[in-house]
Amino acid sequence: MTRRICKPLRIGKVTVGGDAPIVVQSMAKTDTRDIPATINQIKELEDCGCEIVRVAVPDKEAAESIATIKRSVSLPIIADIHFDYRLALAALQSGVDGLRINPGNIGNKGQIAKVVATAKEREVPIRIGVNAGSLPANFQPDAPPAERMVNMALEQIRLMESLNFDLIKVSLKAFDVLTTVQAYQMITDKMPYPLHLGVTEAGLPRTGAIRSAIGIGILLHQGIGDTIRVSLSAHPCEEVFVAYEILKSLGLRQRGPTLVSCPSCGRAEVDIIALAEAVSKRLEKISKPIKVAVMGCVVNGPGEAKDADVGIACGKGKGAIFRKGEAVGTVSEQNFLQALMNEINKFA
Repeated sequence: MTRRICKPLRIGKVTVGGDAPIVVQSMAKTDTRDIPATINQIKELEDCGCEIVRVAVPDKEAAESIATIKRSVSLPIIADIHFDYRLALAALQSGVDGLRINPGNIGNKGQIAKVVATAKEREVPIRIGVNAGSLPANFQPDAPPAERMVNMALEQIRLMESLNFDLIKVSLKAFDVLTTVQAYQMITDKMPYPLHLGVTEAGLPRTGAIRSAIGIGILLHQGIGDTIRVSLSAHPCEEVFVAYEILKSLGLRQRGPTLVSCPSCGRAEVDIIALAEAVSKRLEKISKPIKVAVMGCVVNGPGEAKDADVGIACGKGKGAIFRKGEAVGTVSEQNFLQALMNEINKFA
């Protein structure tokens, strides 16, 4: 796949766009005014691989809290601004690393100009975050949703460029996967700025991960996208996990283990599902890329286990442990989990 070329920009210490790796983002789900809770969640996100975090700014107290939060965390912080441009100014005063502004609910050009002037002075990037659900009813009502989203983003880009500001990132999110994909495809050759990908309000983990993987995956495979956020009704670390799985599946980033596990069937002579779940739980604390296979029958088991960095091919009463394609031992059924983890820990 050939990646779309765009202008790079810096959000805190993180480069987005250009030839930088696809960046994984999430959003703190705490009340930003609850400073200790927000700090703790941001640290959790950093531990699980998040590279940029967004926080909600519903009022001035939340905006002012950013200054204290930043002193206790190392991740770049983006302030999520809706409706009141003064909150963006307050967040900039607090030293925020980036802004997300929704042009669907901050449409006053004079107010946007004030935000842009301060962001330019502080060299703080702004994401033009268009959401299908918050487009003004009177904005091109007869046009298809994807076209409306693109035109709103381009209108905002032209305004910022007229103010000699180009620290711009763009997102075009909808719940509908095809609308999201169409919008991003339409804008790629119309502007040179980085694109932040996501399917908004994707849902609970089971369905939301699928919607996000399809929408974000299609675009990434087409070379579109410079940073991603998976929006799930779940703890934000789950969003980060799914984001890295999408990137790993496309060969774009490698972080943490990849688990290859047998789906099980009538040939299985052991509870391979329970074993795979137990292994998966223990792999959560490992950040090194490693391929682990947990296989449960003679059809594909030995072959898949040999292809992994570490693997086990299970049979009734005993199983074979593999490392880098070589069998390194046979273990009894009651020791499957511990023996496999011992090999994984040696490798990792």
